[in-house]
Amino acid sequence: ADIAVHSLKDVPTEFPDGLEISVFTKREVPGDAFVSSKYNQFEALPENAVVGTSSLRRIAQLKKVRSDIQFKSLRGNVNTRLKKLDSGEFDAIILAAAGLIRLGLDNRLTHLLDYDTSLPAIGQGVVCIESRIGDDGIFDRISPLADEETTMNVSAERALLKRLNGGCQVPIAGHAVTQDNRITLTGVLANPDGDKLLKMTESGAISESTEIGIRLGNRLLEAGGREILAMVGIEAD
Repeated sequence: ADIAVHSLKDVPTEFPDGLEISVFTKREVPGDAFVSSKYNQFEALPENAVVGTSSLRRIAQLKKVRSDIQFKSLRGNVNTRLKKLDSGEFDAIILAAAGLIRLGLDNRLTHLLDYDTSLPAIGQGVVCIESRIGDDGIFDRISPLADEETTMNVSAERALLKRLNGGCQVPIAGHAVTQDNRITLTGVLANPDGDKLLKMTESGAISESTEIGIRLGNRLLEAGGREILAMVGIEAD
């Protein structure tokens, strides 16, 4: 294969020798979607409602808003998850809005969660292309698909993820926005139970996108992030 196409939020920060992400395409809506047939938003759920998601990141943040909610594991592709909701297994489910939109299922998106409620996963909403380092012929063909603003924003987000040695076993969220040649990056680091949650923001010039992610990661670590990571066996220098 000459290229591999990925959902960026599922791509690790370390690559095998000779490979790289060469193109970040224009970002779709990065937020989380609240999907329900009965209730119009997350805050409207009744006490002890059952919500489907397998994301530790989502659970940790949403517990801060509604500690009474029962979160139940939700697996499978988007259609399978929607069928489980429609069968009555859940009162609501949480999905990436971008997935629904790209599948033409945006009519199922009941409410888009705001970032104060649920900050997205790092890279959420971005499709990226992996290729061989130095393969100029392939890069020339795919480079028109690259989006400059998305590239800068996810560079900051992924630098944060790398600084925190992030993986799927610990809730980490990050979202960067660009305005007036500056990037503002917000990050969340929490323990799996969600009872310890750190949230901070860092900003700077677009040219400092990677450094912004590293600086925010350092601040989160110094504010108690090392202890949170240690709970799941992750060391951060």
